[in-house]
Amino acid sequence: MKISSFKYVAIGAVVLTLGACQSETTEKTDAEPTNKGEEQANYTVTDDLDNELTFEKVPKTVVSLIPSNTEILYGIGAGEKVIGATDYDNYPAEAAEVERISDSVVFNAERIIEMDPDVVIGYSTGAPTGYEELEAAGIQVFVIESAQSFEDVYGDIEQISTVMGLEDKGDTLNSSIQQQIEEVQEKIEGVEAKKQVFFEISPSPEIYTAGQKTFQQEILNHANVENIFGDLEGWPKISEEEVITRNPEIITTTVSYTEDPIGEIKAREGWSDIEAIQNDQVFFLDSDITSRPGPRIGDAVELVAKTIYPDLFN
Repeated sequence: MKISSFKYVAIGAVVLTLGACQSETTEKTDAEPTNKGEEQANYTVTDDLDNELTFEKVPKTVVSLIPSNTEILYGIGAGEKVIGATDYDNYPAEAAEVERISDSVVFNAERIIEMDPDVVIGYSTGAPTGYEELEAAGIQVFVIESAQSFEDVYGDIEQISTVMGLEDKGDTLNSSIQQQIEEVQEKIEGVEAKKQVFFEISPSPEIYTAGQKTFQQEILNHANVENIFGDLEGWPKISEEEVITRNPEIITTTVSYTEDPIGEIKAREGWSDIEAIQNDQVFFLDSDITSRPGPRIGDAVELVAKTIYPDLFN
């Protein structure tokens, strides 16, 4: 069996399994949004690689190669059309029952070709996509680039809903997400001094965090939180000494693959003088919610805000 491989997000297994994709703009279609339904034919949508995909009819079957796209498909009411997904597609619960055709590092090109989906929703991080074999077999691959902002996520939802002939559902989903975020921000708008937070996504000895131009920074910004490494870009590797020097008020971790991530942080040598450790302000944040640029970005903002400013949500 032939397996084709492609890169995900290259900062280790944590981000590898979480999923991210986006559009550079919400204006990616060739026509004004309308719900096509099953009757509409011959419409063209442009993906983030500037490839024009023309559909003679609305896709009835789709393969998703990243969890956030899968969540979008379910969020717009196209979940029953998903016939292939990754090992990490676990939300909503129905997605866990879909056939696995990728572990998020490699995808089974042979099996996807056998399935013959009407469209594959892929993604790109700027490197070669590896979709040539699928395209050579006549399979339409719609590619979305990795998200860096909430606007990118809204664009993803708009694009995917257009591909699936469900533009109105996409508009409704975007509106509901924006309303949720606005309601959270109303609760935290009175915060005068933002809490200083260290956001850890990979533990010692290979510590990684999120900085500017990342989806995670967008979450922190919307939750009125100051990232102590917000002066850096991307997902930088940092030293324990740097964290000690910057002395965060709160530490959050999205590490879910170790037995006791909070206990491990508290036990690190030299960290006992950090304000967050002294005041027992170390918290776990659900890695799926905080790392997938999809319909749950409102949940991500609410989760972070409630964790950092719990008194404002009582």
